[in-house]
Amino acid sequence: MSQIKLSSFTLLFTFVTLLCFAQQPATIKGTVNTSDGKPAAYITIGLKGKGLGNVTNDKGIFEIQRVKPGSYVLRASGVGIQSIEKSVTINAGENKTVDFTISQNSNQLNEVNINKGKANKYGAPNSDYVAKMLISNLENPQVYTTITKETFNDQLIFSVDDATRNAVGIQKMWESTGRGGDGGAYYASRGFIVQSKLRNGIAGNVTSRNDAANIESVEVIKGPSATLFGSTLTSYGGLINRITKKPFEGLGGEVTYSAGSYDLNRVSTDFNFPVDKVSHIYARINASYNYKGSFQQNVFDRGFFVAPSLAYKVNDKLDFTFDAEIANGSNTLKPFVFFYFPVKDLGFDRADQAGIPYDKSFTGGVMKQKYNSTTFFGQANYKFNKNWSSHTSFSSSYSFSNGRGTYLFLVPNNYPPLGNPTAAPGADFISRADQSTDNSKLFNYEVQQNFNGTFNLGSIKNRLVLGLDYLRQNSDQLFYSIDSFDLTNKNGTGANYNNFTETNLAAFYAAIPNVPKYPYNFKTNTYSAYASDVINLTDRLIALAAIRVDRFDNKGNSDRAGSVPQGAYKQTVFSPKFGLVFQPIKDQLSLFANYQNGFNNLNGIDYKGEAFKPEQANQIEGGVKSNLFDGKLTGSVSYYYIKVKDIVRGYNGDPSNPNAQIQDGNKISKGIETEIIANPLNGLNIIAGFAYNDNHLQNASPDVEGRRDAYSAAPYSANLWISYKFAAGSLRGFGLGAGGNYASDNKIVNSVSQGVFILPAYEVFNASVFYDYPRFRIGAKVDNFTNQKYWTGYSTMNPQDLRTFTGSVTYKF
Repeated sequence: MSQIKLSSFTLLFTFVTLLCFAQQPATIKGTVNTSDGKPAAYITIGLKGKGLGNVTNDKGIFEIQRVKPGSYVLRASGVGIQSIEKSVTINAGENKTVDFTISQNSNQLNEVNINKGKANKYGAPNSDYVAKMLISNLENPQVYTTITKETFNDQLIFSVDDATRNAVGIQKMWESTGRGGDGGAYYASRGFIVQSKLRNGIAGNVTSRNDAANIESVEVIKGPSATLFGSTLTSYGGLINRITKKPFEGLGGEVTYSAGSYDLNRVSTDFNFPVDKVSHIYARINASYNYKGSFQQNVFDRGFFVAPSLAYKVNDKLDFTFDAEIANGSNTLKPFVFFYFPVKDLGFDRADQAGIPYDKSFTGGVMKQKYNSTTFFGQANYKFNKNWSSHTSFSSSYSFSNGRGTYLFLVPNNYPPLGNPTAAPGADFISRADQSTDNSKLFNYEVQQNFNGTFNLGSIKNRLVLGLDYLRQNSDQLFYSIDSFDLTNKNGTGANYNNFTETNLAAFYAAIPNVPKYPYNFKTNTYSAYASDVINLTDRLIALAAIRVDRFDNKGNSDRAGSVPQGAYKQTVFSPKFGLVFQPIKDQLSLFANYQNGFNNLNGIDYKGEAFKPEQANQIEGGVKSNLFDGKLTGSVSYYYIKVKDIVRGYNGDPSNPNAQIQDGNKISKGIETEIIANPLNGLNIIAGFAYNDNHLQNASPDVEGRRDAYSAAPYSANLWISYKFAAGSLRGFGLGAGGNYASDNKIVNSVSQGVFILPAYEVFNASVFYDYPRFRIGAKVDNFTNQKYWTGYSTMNPQDLRTFTGSVTYKF
């Protein structure tokens, strides 16, 4: 297999190289200036209808290489400017210089140019989605990190799951499992669990490996964010929003082949083309096939991903976008170990002391499941005038899985079935278990209407969004399980791991009269309205005020037999948000503070028989943001304090009712986060982040009172990436990068009754090298090049990848 991959890689590389060097076309270069004679940075210059172009640098200079002889229309365009076109004829071996002057002056251009600062390729100074309107990061009192497509390219990242290692304070806790409904990767942010459930600002949950073939960027938005995004798709720690590639005017694309360790084989394509130039209809297709094995036995993930999109510009006021994401594949769950017994009985309290073979899956063959997901999106944008616009969005998603979900748990020596209840503390045994899905499905539907406007009240500028949102979830999930297939020795001594097979597991289930089943058949409707106003009190002092009203309607849970739904309830919640920004140095430095709210709908009654109210999280945060040296140094430093109140816990005041509950618990989560994204020298780019989170449960049960929440991830974390790309000379286009991630000890079990279990601190280092030419790109990377054994986990210990090598070649057309 490896020889076939190597031969394929070599042939493809040779073919691409021959194509690229078969001829030496011309170069078109020039400058773009504003009406007041200053350089116009980040203006797109392209050959109309050819998909070939570039962007002006901070000096207004552009260069388009490898232009074949012929006649073209050269077009200068950008957000908020009137496009300019010039005809140009290129003869063989001839270079051309073409200059443009746009009608905007430098101040006007800076006001509308969303790509300002692009020299810092890892930075994104603005966002359309974080505030549901276009404002700069310095104007926004909320903290967020944007992971750009340039980061994906330089690090050879193929999934959103892997890209999150570049976001400060984000730690991956569970790999994606592919299970319908809940199978997406789990992360921790600010002491709370987060999943990637949004795409372009609306519902787009992914329950399998989150392929990056159609990703333009990823926004990691921090803190409770229910005011603008609701509670179902967010958490108290924030949210992850995927921004996708959009069709553009022109013809072009690329094809990439990648191969690497553990039988990695990946082919991806990105193809943009005009459907009807006259009617301004353009389409784009992103697709991939991805297969990857594992350093562990009998573990793999194979999947196809297709993301078509269509853009139709009816006129200057109205445009439509339609797109879809379709994923289909099969996989085996990566082995992870649960703790069903008190860890104090195991005889060790750290993953590196467990003595479990790192490369074992403890199965005798592939125990797989099938998964697929399909999501359709649509958006209509209408511009009433230069100040007011309408944005209507629709999302319909479906996820499905059917098959095995094997897992493990450690068993103490003194567990009674082992026949030695007086044995000394220790764990020599692993129980092999399963939780399968039976044609599990989850449907999400969302319709969102936003009206955006800009207006003045006297001399005070207001930027307003008014929104209506409807979200429906329709679940038909069914899990069935066995607590233990067998007990086997954890270190292989006298053990027969090969008997845990699909055939034997199916026979085991067939012999059980009543297999435990867990249906999640429910329907929920959420009706929401919100408003948010960004108010320029002065040109340096900005306030934000927002409010949401949310009506949650849970129709209750039933089963596939059609039983009467149980547990139906309704709740109404108000969620406010406030922020203040002061810029001591305008457009370069801002001081910010915010109050943000999140909530979680709860069902049930307390010990008095009173219905639970929604759980609430309130955050207070303050800090500094920067965008210095013409955007070459951006970053933030912030301190946050989050208090979650009305947590449901057990109530011990009524001996006659041991299951009684009371809603008076709290969780305090506080910490600091600092992030730097810099371009100190031409070609040198840096991402660096450090986060500290301290949290504890308050007014909780005595078992966990005052302790760190076991689902919070490590308290200390850091990320770093440094890359350099040569911009001139014989090495022009050649680049290399290196960096890594750190996390401190992580207590995944932390209570009086269960004891404490720790995932040890780790440092993982990665590196890449690439050569970027106008018509091709080649790259290679090594992840975890020190080959460190380390674990992550969400109340579990999950072994992570050892050293992996990847090579990639891209042909651009």
